[in-house]
Amino acid sequence: MNESWLFIIDFILLSFFIIIATVLKTRIPILRKMIIPTSMIAGFIGLIMGPEILGWVQFNIERLGDLVYHLMAVGFISLSLKKREVKNSPGILNSGMLIVSTYLIQGIIGFGLFLGMVSLFYPDFFPGIGLLLPLGFGQGPGQAYSIGSQWEALGVMGGGNLGLTIAGIGFIWATVIGIILMNFLTRSKKFQQEIPSEKRNRNQVIEKSEPDEIPLSDAIDKLTYQIALIGLIYLITYVTLIGLEHVLTPLGTFGETLAQLLIGFHFLIGSLYAMLFRFLLNKLQHHNILMEHSPNNFLLQRISGFSFDYMIAASIAAISIYALQEYLIPVLILTTIGGLLTALFIIWITPRIFPEDPLPNILGFFGMQTGTISTGMALVKSVDPEFKTNTTDNLVMGGATAMMFGFPLLLLLNVPVVGYIENQPVMYVYTLLGLCCYFVILVGLLLYRTKNKGQ
Repeated sequence: MNESWLFIIDFILLSFFIIIATVLKTRIPILRKMIIPTSMIAGFIGLIMGPEILGWVQFNIERLGDLVYHLMAVGFISLSLKKREVKNSPGILNSGMLIVSTYLIQGIIGFGLFLGMVSLFYPDFFPGIGLLLPLGFGQGPGQAYSIGSQWEALGVMGGGNLGLTIAGIGFIWATVIGIILMNFLTRSKKFQQEIPSEKRNRNQVIEKSEPDEIPLSDAIDKLTYQIALIGLIYLITYVTLIGLEHVLTPLGTFGETLAQLLIGFHFLIGSLYAMLFRFLLNKLQHHNILMEHSPNNFLLQRISGFSFDYMIAASIAAISIYALQEYLIPVLILTTIGGLLTALFIIWITPRIFPEDPLPNILGFFGMQTGTISTGMALVKSVDPEFKTNTTDNLVMGGATAMMFGFPLLLLLNVPVVGYIENQPVMYVYTLLGLCCYFVILVGLLLYRTKNKGQ
């Protein structure tokens, strides 16, 4: 087969899995009632039918990993290009701090566990693998694969596949354990708090779309223009990464390591460029300087939805069972303890931050911090079907403010791999201390801000 067909065949196979998953979820009552995303079902179908289990369908796992890497950037750039008007709400800021606090406790658990296991049982393992827990659980398969694969390029065996595996197990926690948690909490009188509607302070996230935003006919198709904008921003991202690599690589081991890690954070750099573009565009529109076309919220949402659906399906299908065998027991220990403590932390802290709507916020943040925002939304819908609470706003916009609080955490991710390459185990200690200190500071600030103030 001509090599030009290879990526197309992968896309066709993923489409085939998604169609099968859609039919199964529609026709099978149990699947229809479950909150598991269709794209996740498609991924498991691909994993089972793929080359390492039944062998009915042949695809290249590394190519699927590359697809995950790029689709993640496309999804984040398209979301960042959207125009939003958000009313000022302390709840949104608190949501960002809660999200990053959960990342931190997952990082402390994961890194601490792997440090112990490396010291006692697995001396050849890289302790930083434990940091894939907040990446896989908290941020999803794209980020976990991206960072893990960059570690792999620096000598950490199986990093990308481990990231995908941890993220896949995270989806199981978000869906299966999420349903169990939902049923348990709904039976507890502690979370049955009814707040009169007139007392609710509904701080809405408003997405503006003009009635004539999508013309029926034009010189260029509206969808084409949105994709072209995303492509332009991705090009700028690529040029930035190439430039940073040329600047940092000559600086020695630390510079080379940092350059590789920045390549793993391509989605974040792309999002920052997209937000800058959106900011400049808003300024121009404020001064009545209009472009021939503008980013379209509806189409950008559809592009991001397409990207994330295929990304999730590809990420699960790309899990290598053989490559995981060596890490199977440590990963099961890591995800089990990490999942339990994530649930306990969210159940403990969320009612203190959102006392008016504890139940939907607990379920929403648990689903989001072990899976994706879609699994969080699905759990919320089960207890708040009309989305009358502020939970959806907290999840959506909290993710944006989390980028600000999460920057120190991104810096800490670099430290263990530098210690691994330069054979300086003391850097592992610095990393764990940094995670603990930042966690204490952030949770203390969060509790102080919300003490006797509600949201």
